[in-house]
Amino acid sequence: MVKLLLVFVAYAIALAAALARAGYRSRGAQPAGPAGARPSRLLIVGATGGTGRQLVAQALERGHQVTALARDPAGLHISHPRLTVVQGDVLDAGAVDRAVQGQEAVLCALGHNKFFYPTRILSEGTRNIVRAMEAHGARRFVCETSLGIGDSAGRMGLYYTFFVIPLILPFYFWDKTRQERIVAASALDWIIVRPGALTNGRARGAVRHGRSVGNLLWTVRVPRADVAAFMLDQLASETYRCAAPGVSS
Repeated sequence: MVKLLLVFVAYAIALAAALARAGYRSRGAQPAGPAGARPSRLLIVGATGGTGRQLVAQALERGHQVTALARDPAGLHISHPRLTVVQGDVLDAGAVDRAVQGQEAVLCALGHNKFFYPTRILSEGTRNIVRAMEAHGARRFVCETSLGIGDSAGRMGLYYTFFVIPLILPFYFWDKTRQERIVAASALDWIIVRPGALTNGRARGAVRHGRSVGNLLWTVRVPRADVAAFMLDQLASETYRCAAPGVSS
């Protein structure tokens, strides 16, 4: 039993080290420039997920013209004069290309529940988004991933590092590392947003953000509503251009 436990601990540590190497690692602080013009036309990918629905609702509240790409538009449950819902699969490059046409910025909150076998849904879907944005001249890309990869490895706390990620989410997090590398290798003005453990709690109105967010011992959490607000704030901010800030309450 002790040997089995030691083997599992070694596996969890090795996986955390691999996620650290494979995800985006900062190449130094980017100089913060002045705030840019606020994009008015937004595409939101992953719009029917928890963060995605918050992005759609809050973007509309802020006055944006919003297009939501969803495999099942009925899952969005939001209607508004400034909202266009487009049926399409992010793995369908043609559907993504059509959705990106005419947009000024894209926010990505892709997720899925296919945890227990290898997939490339996050990375291949993001590759399609990046290619379409580069083709059509949409510059600002804000992409949600997670603490626990790249230079935030281990910062989801011991529970995630030694239980949740190695037992339940290894394939999911490995695909997130590919997703981050695709974003970081692009020619876009990108921001990777790495939240802690997501909750459906009420927005608190303020978050901790930056490279030092997270904790090696305990799990940091953040409401999806606050993550969505932070992502929308990045549309006209240069503070984290070409960087990957963590976000927590």
